[in-house]
Amino acid sequence: MIRHIHGLMTALLSANEIRLTYGYQNLLDGVTLAVGAGEKIGMVGRNGCGKTSLLKILSGQSAADSGEIARRRSLRIGYLPQEFELDPDLSVQENIAAGAADIVDAVRRYETGDGSEAELAELLHLIDHADGWNLDARIKSAATALGAPPLDAPTAQLSGGEKRRVALCRALACQPDLLLLDEPTNHLDAESIRWLEDYLRSFPGAVIFVTHDRYFLDVIATRIIEIDEGRAFSHPGNYTAFLESKAVRRQIAEQTERRRQRFLREELEWVRSGVKARGTKSRHRLDKFYEIEGMEAPPEEREMDLLIPPPPQLGDIVVELENAGVNVGSTKHPRWLFRHLNLKLEPGQCTGIVGRNGVGKTTLLKLCLGQIPPSEGRAVIGKRVKVNYIDQTRMQLDGTGSLLDEVSEGNEKLMFGDQSLGARAYLRRFLFNDQRINERVDLLSGGERARLMLAKVLKNGGNLIVLDEPTNDLDLPSLRMLEEALADFDGSVICVSHDRYFLDRICDQIIAFEE
Repeated sequence: MIRHIHGLMTALLSANEIRLTYGYQNLLDGVTLAVGAGEKIGMVGRNGCGKTSLLKILSGQSAADSGEIARRRSLRIGYLPQEFELDPDLSVQENIAAGAADIVDAVRRYETGDGSEAELAELLHLIDHADGWNLDARIKSAATALGAPPLDAPTAQLSGGEKRRVALCRALACQPDLLLLDEPTNHLDAESIRWLEDYLRSFPGAVIFVTHDRYFLDVIATRIIEIDEGRAFSHPGNYTAFLESKAVRRQIAEQTERRRQRFLREELEWVRSGVKARGTKSRHRLDKFYEIEGMEAPPEEREMDLLIPPPPQLGDIVVELENAGVNVGSTKHPRWLFRHLNLKLEPGQCTGIVGRNGVGKTTLLKLCLGQIPPSEGRAVIGKRVKVNYIDQTRMQLDGTGSLLDEVSEGNEKLMFGDQSLGARAYLRRFLFNDQRINERVDLLSGGERARLMLAKVLKNGGNLIVLDEPTNDLDLPSLRMLEEALADFDGSVICVSHDRYFLDRICDQIIAFEE
């Protein structure tokens, strides 16, 4: 049920007892929350816990099984979904402007005098409220800052990352009262993320955002809402404050469970002593015993047990570049992506690569892997190097079969490096229980698909792991496990990522492309 909030109330939007079942899973089990004006709310939780589903319900794009959504009358909502659609027949500018279609129409009607005096006054109020007179300037500013393609470019030819930046611009275009953003930093480079941070900090409206970027959460969030076991838990402050608050919450739950177990042990001895429940006090004591015995213990928070096969022995040389450069222009009209680059990758070392989109990070990866020759200088790859290259174009799931089909072609055994492992036991390490293992891949959430992809590709082994944006869509606990697995990996790692916290945790050296 959806209703509008009347009168002077601080809440822009509230949700009460929202419930949603997906297949056998109770995704949302009585979620209740309210969003105040100007709040910046980071939403966190396990992959598949219902964060994306809740944002869809709050935006009005899907309905809950039960519960109530109340919105302030005339509330303007901007929404960036995880899986979005753009009109392939429109240009970039037209797709962005579609996010503010009502403003475009209001400006057109006001300028042509289309309406009564009262209607025109209402149109002017809408235009002023949404800063409609500066819509074109805001579109250009956001598109430039976020590295979107040229505004006159056709949308149909854009890559997935380019389309996502266009969709983000579209969500910002309408100057909403409430922004709902699902993984807004995916496919953004560090400079664009910093612009988005500055934009959201000064944004007068409220924001609810789902992200794996811990620095982004720390800088932007004024409150954290955690979705856990189908419920919403609110923690004031940023991500650091949330971690402290959650540790206290977990400690209290553990102490309560210890007291419950101690009570049950003592009362069980009393029950076994053969005391008859004849008196009122005895009956009350038995009732209390069975009541506490029936209480559920707090659920154990499982973490992904990420395994990487032991790497084959590396030689003294992994990758060496000497005065290397790559020219993507011609001899007469050169365009150098980089020149005079000296780089040496050591065994056991992790190297991070950062820079704006399109500056040459992928080209540098291809040079390090021997897929392209240098235009100048020298590139040497060690003879013992065995590469496991996990790039964004190869990180695709078939999607037509089960999880078991994806990782082991339906077999009960799979090859883990040069060893044979049980496929079901391996998938359980990635938090997929036996019931989910036979589920179709296309029913997984974006984060669960990312986790399945890691299970699929990391088992191939290798002593040089190359990762291109590995953190996209992973939940925060899974990110931490990936960081720890890479930190303990005895081979070498090259990682392209815009996740600053991730790079800080695992990298020994950083190659930064700067203007």
